[in-house]
Amino acid sequence: MHPKLQQLKSRLSEVDNLNEANAILSWDQMTFMPPGGADSRGRQTATLEKLAHEKFTDPEIGKLLEELQPVAKELPPDSADAALIRITTHDYEKALKIPSSFTAKFSEHNSKIYSVWAKARAERDFKLVAPLLEKTLDYSRELANFFPGYQHIADPLIDDLDEGMTVAIIQPLFQKLRAGLTPLVQQITSLPLTDDTCLHREFPEADQLSFGLKVAKKMGYDFNRGRQDKSPHPFTTSFSIGDVRITTRVKTNSLAESLFSTIHESGHALYEQGINPDFDGTSLATGASMSIHESQSRLWENLVGRSRNFWLYFYPQIQELFPNQLRNVSSEVFYRAINKVERSLIRTEADEVTYNLHVMIRFDLELEMLEGKLAVKDLPEAWNSRYFKDLGVIPTDDSVGVLQDMHWYSGTIGGYFQSYTLGNILSAQFLEAALKAVPSIPTEIAAGNLDPLHGWLREHIYQYGHQFTAQDIITRATGRPLDLEPYLKYIRNKFGEIYHLSLS
Repeated sequence: MHPKLQQLKSRLSEVDNLNEANAILSWDQMTFMPPGGADSRGRQTATLEKLAHEKFTDPEIGKLLEELQPVAKELPPDSADAALIRITTHDYEKALKIPSSFTAKFSEHNSKIYSVWAKARAERDFKLVAPLLEKTLDYSRELANFFPGYQHIADPLIDDLDEGMTVAIIQPLFQKLRAGLTPLVQQITSLPLTDDTCLHREFPEADQLSFGLKVAKKMGYDFNRGRQDKSPHPFTTSFSIGDVRITTRVKTNSLAESLFSTIHESGHALYEQGINPDFDGTSLATGASMSIHESQSRLWENLVGRSRNFWLYFYPQIQELFPNQLRNVSSEVFYRAINKVERSLIRTEADEVTYNLHVMIRFDLELEMLEGKLAVKDLPEAWNSRYFKDLGVIPTDDSVGVLQDMHWYSGTIGGYFQSYTLGNILSAQFLEAALKAVPSIPTEIAAGNLDPLHGWLREHIYQYGHQFTAQDIITRATGRPLDLEPYLKYIRNKFGEIYHLSLS
């Protein structure tokens, strides 16, 4: 290895150590930290954020990168070392545009607002957190304006998580998806509502968690390098390739929530655990983009976890675990229950057909806030109005409305929500490619063997981390760029069969 490249890796490892220590503090805040620790935790995370930013933007790293540019030209373009130089140069140039004082104050603010959001959500009162959300909006605009020349103020925020994506690209794609989904939603919701009472009996928390962990292990989640805890909003965090943690939340009267949260977060964790271990401590040891990341969680949660083949194997086991609740429930009734389509309030509990409408509502609202067309104080009213217009439902209170997601209360307004829908689209495209390469995958899943699918994903997506761009990963794995059609085909076929629809 070139000595300058070794020096770069050593410097990046120091930055990564600070970021990982900060991630541990954030994980603790969202899981075990008592509410009284919020103010001091904000100061702690702000200090680490500032130190990491200052260490990464040290002129010595800039000098190393400049000296490594000729070296990169001599390396194979697809090599990990060439990618490390390229990605680090890109990240370094972006970081230079953001003052370390900003990263510190925004980090401290995010720690504070998250705690207030948790209280506001519990008390069902948006007004408690609204003043802090106004500050988040100001910070989001300030961050975007460090990168002038954008077409839309949300573009720099989107690019930070989904490089290359812009409002101009996303909006037409979402319009086409909406046009494909809306007629299906109308058809299905005009039918008698599917009976899902079998999912809403009393299911002890410990048994729910036990079964979720059993499924996660079958998927390939390595508990020697991970663990699961509870949090108000499920999430995955990676401190290193050897320490990738997930969380879930449990309702004893809702079997699906904890189970599918665990499957979803395990999908994220499999990606992080599957990255080439040689990348640990560098900018390559993360997903190619947030959309690619979400494609993995959504693939496992929905295309696998809500499939007939999956429950051919797992349903007898969950029946045995909950005999009083499920003994007289057929596998077909259970399958239809976990795939029930309805106009609902909660994004994380939404079915596959309506889910993306939830995302589009959030995406549109955050654009309006960033554009100055929607004031934070008017957000609950705008939220409720859009839910009535798009889904025909109105939140009964803020906790199931504007306070239900943590994203605006732990980061920027703008930049994240589009990743869920882009991830949904990609999940079908990736699975289509996997089935073409390994046609036995459905049969293996029905037998409880999830390794063939896990292996294909690890080979074509996971191992590369951030070595390639998202666009390169998609093309390398599927042979073409992002394509909406496999997802629309999947949705139409699956739900057309479940609801006995005649679809043209």
